[in-house]
Amino acid sequence: MNLRPSRVLKLLRDGQLPTVLKINLSDPRVIEIAGLTGIDAVWICMEHVPNDWTGIENQVRAGRVHNIDTLVRVARGSYSDYIRPLEAGATGIIVPHVASAPEARQIVEWVRFHPVGKRALDGGNIDGQFCLVPLPDYIQHSNTERVVILQIESPEALENVEEIAAVPGFDGILFGPGDFSHRIGKAGQLDDPEVVAARKRVAAACQRHGKFAMAAGFIAPFPDLLAEGYRVFNLGADVIALTNYVKQRLDVIHGHIAALPAATQPPARSPYH
Repeated sequence: MNLRPSRVLKLLRDGQLPTVLKINLSDPRVIEIAGLTGIDAVWICMEHVPNDWTGIENQVRAGRVHNIDTLVRVARGSYSDYIRPLEAGATGIIVPHVASAPEARQIVEWVRFHPVGKRALDGGNIDGQFCLVPLPDYIQHSNTERVVILQIESPEALENVEEIAAVPGFDGILFGPGDFSHRIGKAGQLDDPEVVAARKRVAAACQRHGKFAMAAGFIAPFPDLLAEGYRVFNLGADVIALTNYVKQRLDVIHGHIAALPAATQPPARSPYH
């Protein structure tokens, strides 16, 4: 039986720069659209989005159809919350709000099999092809081709980022500039010097300890992010793409309406409708 390798990890090994799209909408067809565009991975969210497990399984399945990685950002929780996306076939998980090295070690113990961690063994789900994959192959694949990303997004986490990055058994760190800027009282000011310094420190820690750094979006000019050491790039989110498209099309039609002769223009709308 062939187990699907991670597209993101393969691209990184080949010196490429993998691309990711964040998915807020729950319809698997959104992931199919993303896959058809040529994106390398999608970031599915369970932290801020009311997805259920059946929905997650269908979204993950849509990713497999188009050979793109599915990275599920889990809700903060227990061992079961973290391995369930992996057992549903997700390529990897993103764990938010990691703040210390002991916490990072705990996550690795939960989601990696022996000898890396202490994850309980099953293999009876799609990730083990319903017990059709020999256990040694299943364990090896899970420990090497399932992506584990930890999210650094607070001043406390930043103080510990070098120790966190040194923990073996996980693959990358995602810097969260939104929450970080909020926590230092500068919400949304992603170009503030303190936020920029944090972003650079995260990337440097990743480079020093053999982890990849992932950018949450175009939080700085691409050449700057690349020079700092970022290698995985989230391009944005489906909801932002959709709202921007609708706003752009509205601007087009409003421009046409404004250009009509006064006698044929519709009555002015109330600003409350």
